Amino acid sequence: MPLVTLREVLGAAAAGGYAVGAFNCNNMEVLQAIAAAAEAERSPVIVQFSPGAIRYAGLEYLAAMARAALRQVTVPVVLHLDHGTSYEQVIQCLVAGFSSVMIDASHLPLEENLALTKEVVKAARAVGASVEAELGRVGGVEDEIAVAEREAFFTDPDEAAHFVEQTGVDALAVAIGTAHGRYRGEPRLDFERLSHIAAQVKVPLVLHGASGLATEAVREAIERGIRKVNIDTDIRQAFVGRLRRELLDHPDELDPRRPLGAAREEATEVIRAKLRLCGSSGKAIGV
Repeated sequence: MPLVTLREVLGAAAAGGYAVGAFNCNNMEVLQAIAAAAEAERSPVIVQFSPGAIRYAGLEYLAAMARAALRQVTVPVVLHLDHGTSYEQVIQCLVAGFSSVMIDASHLPLEENLALTKEVVKAARAVGASVEAELGRVGGVEDEIAVAEREAFFTDPDEAAHFVEQTGVDALAVAIGTAHGRYRGEPRLDFERLSHIAAQVKVPLVLHGASGLATEAVREAIERGIRKVNIDTDIRQAFVGRLRRELLDHPDELDPRRPLGAAREEATEVIRAKLRLCGSSGKAIGV
Protein backbone atom coordinates (compact mmCIF):
# COMPACT_ATOMS: atom_id res chain seq x y z
CA MET A 1 0.00 0.00 0.00
CA PRO A 2 1.35 3.49 -0.80
CA LEU A 3 2.55 5.69 2.03
CA VAL A 4 0.02 8.08 3.53
CA THR A 5 0.64 11.38 5.29
CA LEU A 6 0.44 12.23 8.94
CA ARG A 7 -2.32 14.68 8.08
CA GLU A 8 -4.47 11.86 6.68
CA VAL A 9 -4.18 9.37 9.54
CA LEU A 10 -4.39 11.96 12.32
CA GLY A 11 -7.36 13.63 10.65
CA ALA A 12 -9.20 10.32 10.71
CA ALA A 13 -8.10 9.76 14.32
CA ALA A 14 -9.43 13.17 15.36
CA ALA A 15 -12.78 12.42 13.72
CA GLY A 16 -12.95 9.02 15.40
CA GLY A 17 -11.70 10.03 18.85
CA TYR A 18 -8.69 7.72 18.92
CA ALA A 19 -4.91 8.05 18.53
CA VAL A 20 -2.35 6.45 16.21
CA GLY A 21 0.77 4.78 17.55
CA ALA A 22 4.14 6.07 16.32
CA PHE A 23 6.98 3.60 16.83
CA ASN A 24 10.67 4.29 16.59
CA CYS A 25 12.76 1.85 14.63
CA ASN A 26 16.51 1.21 14.37
CA ASN A 27 16.78 -2.14 12.58
CA MET A 28 15.02 -4.62 10.32
CA GLU A 29 13.54 -6.77 13.08
CA VAL A 30 11.77 -3.88 14.80
CA LEU A 31 10.47 -2.61 11.47
CA GLN A 32 9.08 -6.08 10.75
CA ALA A 33 7.50 -6.13 14.22
CA ILE A 34 5.78 -2.77 13.59
CA ALA A 35 4.45 -3.93 10.23
CA ALA A 36 3.26 -7.29 11.57
CA ALA A 37 1.55 -5.72 14.58
CA ALA A 38 -0.27 -3.10 12.48
CA GLU A 39 -1.41 -5.72 9.98
CA ALA A 40 -2.62 -8.07 12.73
CA GLU A 41 -4.52 -5.25 14.46
CA ARG A 42 -5.81 -3.77 11.19
CA SER A 43 -4.51 -0.44 12.40
CA PRO A 44 -2.92 2.56 10.73
CA VAL A 45 0.61 3.04 12.00
CA ILE A 46 3.44 5.57 11.99
CA VAL A 47 6.97 4.24 11.46
CA GLN A 48 9.55 6.69 12.81
CA PHE A 49 13.26 6.97 12.12
CA SER A 50 15.25 9.31 14.36
CA PRO A 51 18.51 11.08 13.49
CA GLY A 52 20.30 8.46 15.60
CA ALA A 53 18.73 5.61 13.63
CA ILE A 54 19.68 7.32 10.38
CA ARG A 55 23.25 7.70 11.52
CA TYR A 56 23.36 4.05 12.64
CA ALA A 57 21.77 2.32 9.65
CA GLY A 58 21.98 4.91 6.88
CA LEU A 59 19.07 6.76 5.28
CA GLU A 60 19.12 4.70 2.06
CA TYR A 61 18.99 1.41 3.99
CA LEU A 62 16.12 2.59 6.18
CA ALA A 63 14.11 3.99 3.29
CA ALA A 64 14.61 0.77 1.29
CA MET A 65 13.51 -1.37 4.27
CA ALA A 66 10.43 0.80 4.72
CA ARG A 67 9.49 0.33 1.06
CA ALA A 68 9.90 -3.43 1.45
CA ALA A 69 7.69 -3.42 4.54
CA LEU A 70 5.01 -1.44 2.69
CA ARG A 71 4.73 -4.18 0.10
CA GLN A 72 3.85 -6.63 2.88
CA VAL A 73 1.01 -4.71 4.53
CA THR A 74 -2.47 -3.57 3.56
CA VAL A 75 -2.92 -0.92 6.28
CA PRO A 76 -2.05 2.81 6.05
CA VAL A 77 1.58 3.55 6.98
CA VAL A 78 3.20 6.93 7.57
CA LEU A 79 6.98 7.11 7.16
CA HIS A 80 8.08 9.84 9.55
CA LEU A 81 11.28 11.60 10.58
CA ASP A 82 11.26 11.89 14.38
CA HIS A 83 13.00 14.89 16.00
CA GLY A 84 14.60 16.21 12.85
CA THR A 85 17.39 18.53 13.90
CA SER A 86 17.97 20.66 10.80
CA TYR A 87 16.43 21.88 7.56
CA GLU A 88 19.05 19.93 5.61
CA GLN A 89 18.12 16.68 7.33
CA VAL A 90 14.44 17.26 6.62
CA ILE A 91 15.18 17.78 2.91
CA GLN A 92 17.22 14.57 2.79
CA CYS A 93 14.30 12.61 4.22
CA LEU A 94 11.78 14.20 1.87
CA VAL A 95 14.00 13.32 -1.09
CA ALA A 96 14.21 9.74 0.26
CA GLY A 97 10.42 9.49 0.12
CA PHE A 98 9.30 10.16 3.69
CA SER A 99 5.63 11.14 3.83
CA SER A 100 6.04 13.12 7.04
CA VAL A 101 8.78 14.96 8.92
CA MET A 102 9.21 16.48 12.35
CA ILE A 103 11.34 19.54 12.82
CA ASP A 104 12.32 19.91 16.46
CA ALA A 105 13.41 23.50 16.96
CA SER A 106 11.97 23.66 20.48
CA HIS A 107 15.41 24.51 21.88
CA LEU A 108 15.41 27.78 19.92
CA PRO A 109 13.72 31.04 20.93
CA LEU A 110 10.10 31.17 19.77
CA GLU A 111 10.68 33.44 16.77
CA GLU A 112 13.56 31.26 15.51
CA ASN A 113 11.45 28.14 16.00
CA LEU A 114 8.68 29.81 13.98
CA ALA A 115 11.01 30.82 11.17
CA LEU A 116 12.65 27.40 10.76
CA THR A 117 9.34 25.56 11.01
CA LYS A 118 7.82 27.79 8.32
CA GLU A 119 10.65 26.87 5.95
CA VAL A 120 10.18 23.16 6.64
CA VAL A 121 6.43 23.43 6.04
CA LYS A 122 7.06 25.16 2.71
CA ALA A 123 9.44 22.39 1.59
CA ALA A 124 7.17 19.58 2.75
CA ARG A 125 4.10 21.06 1.08
CA ALA A 126 5.97 21.11 -2.23
CA VAL A 127 6.13 17.30 -2.21
CA GLY A 128 2.83 16.60 -0.46
CA ALA A 129 4.33 15.64 2.90
CA SER A 130 3.16 16.51 6.42
CA VAL A 131 5.01 18.36 9.18
CA GLU A 132 5.07 17.93 12.95
CA ALA A 133 6.73 20.53 15.16
CA GLU A 134 7.32 20.89 18.89
CA LEU A 135 6.56 23.76 21.26
CA GLY A 136 7.70 23.45 24.84
CA ARG A 137 10.47 21.00 25.72
CA VAL A 138 10.02 17.35 26.63
CA GLY A 139 12.68 16.26 29.10
CA GLY A 140 14.81 13.11 29.08
CA VAL A 141 17.08 11.50 26.50
CA GLU A 142 16.30 10.10 23.04
CA ASP A 143 19.25 9.36 20.75
CA GLU A 144 21.27 12.59 20.60
CA ILE A 145 18.39 14.71 21.94
CA ALA A 146 19.03 15.30 25.65
CA VAL A 147 16.98 17.74 27.71
CA ALA A 148 17.78 18.16 31.40
CA GLU A 149 14.88 18.63 33.85
CA ARG A 150 15.91 22.25 34.41
CA GLU A 151 15.72 22.89 30.64
CA ALA A 152 12.32 21.28 30.13
CA PHE A 153 9.28 23.54 30.09
CA PHE A 154 5.58 23.07 29.47
CA THR A 155 3.76 24.26 26.37
CA ASP A 156 1.87 27.53 26.74
CA PRO A 157 -1.65 27.22 25.22
CA ASP A 158 -1.68 30.78 23.82
CA GLU A 159 1.77 30.38 22.28
CA ALA A 160 0.69 27.05 20.82
CA ALA A 161 -2.31 28.62 19.05
CA HIS A 162 -0.11 31.41 17.66
CA PHE A 163 2.59 28.96 16.58
CA VAL A 164 0.19 26.70 14.66
CA GLU A 165 -1.54 29.63 13.00
CA GLN A 166 1.75 31.17 11.89
CA THR A 167 3.47 27.99 10.68
CA GLY A 168 0.65 25.88 9.23
CA VAL A 169 2.00 22.65 10.73
CA ASP A 170 -0.11 19.50 10.56
CA ALA A 171 0.57 18.30 14.12
CA LEU A 172 2.04 19.77 17.29
CA ALA A 173 4.06 17.94 19.93
CA VAL A 174 3.29 19.38 23.36
CA ALA A 175 5.11 19.24 26.68
CA ILE A 176 2.76 18.40 29.57
CA GLY A 177 5.08 16.49 31.89
CA THR A 178 6.22 13.47 29.91
CA ALA A 179 9.88 12.60 29.30
CA HIS A 180 11.91 10.56 26.84
CA GLY A 181 13.54 7.38 28.12
CA ARG A 182 12.87 5.65 31.44
CA TYR A 183 10.89 7.43 34.11
CA ARG A 184 12.23 7.86 37.60
CA GLY A 185 9.08 7.63 39.68
CA GLU A 186 5.51 8.32 38.59
CA PRO A 187 5.21 11.21 36.09
CA ARG A 188 2.58 13.83 36.83
CA LEU A 189 0.92 15.00 33.65
CA ASP A 190 -0.78 18.38 33.39
CA PHE A 191 -4.06 17.23 31.84
CA GLU A 192 -5.75 20.59 32.39
CA ARG A 193 -3.03 22.25 30.32
CA LEU A 194 -3.55 19.65 27.61
CA SER A 195 -7.29 20.41 27.51
CA HIS A 196 -6.57 24.15 27.22
CA ILE A 197 -4.13 23.54 24.35
CA ALA A 198 -6.59 21.26 22.55
CA ALA A 199 -9.30 23.89 22.86
CA GLN A 200 -7.13 26.55 21.22
CA VAL A 201 -5.13 24.58 18.66
CA LYS A 202 -6.77 23.38 15.46
CA VAL A 203 -4.35 20.56 14.58
CA PRO A 204 -3.85 17.11 16.14
CA LEU A 205 -1.62 16.98 19.22
CA VAL A 206 1.30 14.62 19.80
CA LEU A 207 2.42 12.96 23.04
CA HIS A 208 6.15 12.27 23.17
CA GLY A 209 7.63 10.13 25.94
CA ALA A 210 4.62 7.80 26.24
CA SER A 211 6.72 4.72 27.09
CA GLY A 212 6.30 3.84 30.75
CA LEU A 213 3.12 5.84 31.26
CA ALA A 214 0.23 4.17 33.06
CA THR A 215 -2.54 2.89 30.79
CA GLU A 216 -5.02 5.24 32.44
CA ALA A 217 -2.77 8.25 31.77
CA VAL A 218 -2.49 7.44 28.06
CA ARG A 219 -6.24 6.95 27.78
CA GLU A 220 -6.96 10.27 29.49
CA ALA A 221 -4.47 12.05 27.23
CA ILE A 222 -6.28 10.64 24.19
CA GLU A 223 -9.64 11.68 25.62
CA ARG A 224 -8.28 15.22 26.02
CA GLY A 225 -7.01 15.53 22.45
CA ILE A 226 -3.81 13.55 21.86
CA ARG A 227 -3.91 11.92 18.42
CA LYS A 228 -0.33 10.64 18.00
CA VAL A 229 1.37 8.60 20.72
CA ASN A 230 5.15 8.11 20.46
CA ILE A 231 6.64 4.84 21.72
CA ASP A 232 10.33 3.95 21.73
CA THR A 233 11.71 2.83 25.10
CA ASP A 234 9.02 0.19 25.70
CA ILE A 235 9.95 -1.48 22.41
CA ARG A 236 13.67 -1.35 23.17
CA GLN A 237 13.16 -2.88 26.60
CA ALA A 238 11.04 -5.72 25.21
CA PHE A 239 13.37 -6.40 22.29
CA VAL A 240 16.67 -6.25 24.20
CA GLY A 241 15.23 -8.07 27.21
CA ARG A 242 14.12 -11.04 25.12
CA LEU A 243 17.38 -11.02 23.17
CA ARG A 244 19.37 -11.07 26.41
CA ARG A 245 17.32 -14.00 27.77
CA GLU A 246 17.72 -15.97 24.55
CA LEU A 247 21.50 -15.53 24.58
CA LEU A 248 21.73 -16.52 28.25
CA ASP A 249 19.49 -19.57 27.80
CA HIS A 250 21.27 -20.73 24.65
CA PRO A 251 24.96 -19.77 25.06
CA ASP A 252 26.09 -22.12 22.28
CA GLU A 253 23.70 -20.69 19.66
CA LEU A 254 25.61 -19.38 16.65
CA ASP A 255 22.68 -18.46 14.40
CA PRO A 256 21.76 -14.82 15.14
CA ARG A 257 18.41 -15.29 13.46
CA ARG A 258 17.08 -17.37 16.35
CA PRO A 259 17.52 -14.85 19.20
CA LEU A 260 16.70 -11.92 16.92
CA GLY A 261 13.56 -13.68 15.70
CA ALA A 262 12.42 -14.26 19.28
CA ALA A 263 13.10 -10.61 20.12
CA ARG A 264 11.07 -9.57 17.07
CA GLU A 265 8.11 -11.63 18.31
CA GLU A 266 8.35 -9.98 21.74
CA ALA A 267 8.37 -6.52 20.19
CA THR A 268 5.40 -7.40 17.99
CA GLU A 269 3.25 -8.24 21.01
CA VAL A 270 4.20 -5.01 22.78
CA ILE A 271 3.34 -2.95 19.69
CA ARG A 272 0.00 -4.74 19.27
CA ALA A 273 -0.90 -3.86 22.85
CA LYS A 274 0.03 -0.21 22.28
CA LEU A 275 -2.15 -0.05 19.16
CA ARG A 276 -5.09 -1.40 21.14
CA LEU A 277 -4.40 1.16 23.88
CA CYS A 278 -4.47 3.95 21.28
CA GLY A 279 -7.86 2.71 20.10
CA SER A 280 -6.75 2.39 16.47
CA SER A 281 -7.21 -1.37 16.09
CA GLY A 282 -9.70 -2.09 13.33
CA LYS A 283 -9.53 1.50 12.05
CA ALA A 284 -7.47 0.78 8.91
CA ILE A 285 -10.53 0.70 6.68
CA GLY A 286 -11.51 4.07 5.30
CA VAL A 287 -8.30 5.95 6.12
